Amino acid sequence: MDAQGPDVEKNLNGRKALVTGGASGIGAACVRELAARGAKVVVADVDEAGAAALADEVGGTSWAVDLLDVEALAALSLDCDILVNNAGIQRISPIEDFDPVAFRRILALMLEAPFLLIRAALPHMYANGFGRIINLSSVHGLRASPFKSAYVSAKHGLEGLSKVTALEGGEHGVTSNCINPGYVRTPLVEKQIADQSRVHGIPESEVLAKVMLTDSAVKRLVEPEEVASLVAWLSSDAAGMVTGASYTMDGGWSAR
Repeated sequence: MDAQGPDVEKNLNGRKALVTGGASGIGAACVRELAARGAKVVVADVDEAGAAALADEVGGTSWAVDLLDVEALAALSLDCDILVNNAGIQRISPIEDFDPVAFRRILALMLEAPFLLIRAALPHMYANGFGRIINLSSVHGLRASPFKSAYVSAKHGLEGLSKVTALEGGEHGVTSNCINPGYVRTPLVEKQIADQSRVHGIPESEVLAKVMLTDSAVKRLVEPEEVASLVAWLSSDAAGMVTGASYTMDGGWSAR
């Protein structure tokens, strides 16, 4: 379905959505899809110019925010109906060489910041009897891979946070779910190809087949728009009974 086409159901009219890491990659695809379905979208990103440009494109607003500044997030109050926790970073290194500062940075951005944003959004959602929290997890929230100790730890933690949120939010009309894609065609994954080439000692041209897609039945990258389509459905009234779930979109990786 063309997210920008005239036949898209405007099933999110009147809803306000906040997408972190919204200026590029999966986040940008989510922003466009949610806006196409009628939501007013806040594009939150450390890239101030990129967030502003995309917000202008979709008729939304931008929020230039450094989610690593967790002290500032602790005082937040959010009025969104839909929260998409998408912002993420990656570092690939053996555990014995993993920089502890980098480990803490990844957990702060990908686990502590989502907790603080959920905490800030729930009072508004509870008051209105409606909320959708969608956490962009990963197949690495369900499976592990070598050299990704921080990323795997953060995503496993996000899975638990999402389930607790689902249990607490159920009586208030708030759902919380994870989406678990495999490798998505984004700048983050493009950078990983070079990193994986280095740690595995193979040419970059062989990384997709020999490392990234070796366990997938479908041998291609996930497209950001595919993830965004699931985000849009989980945001809708139709998904009101879907909560505490983890939706794999990994080409069969986790079926093994």
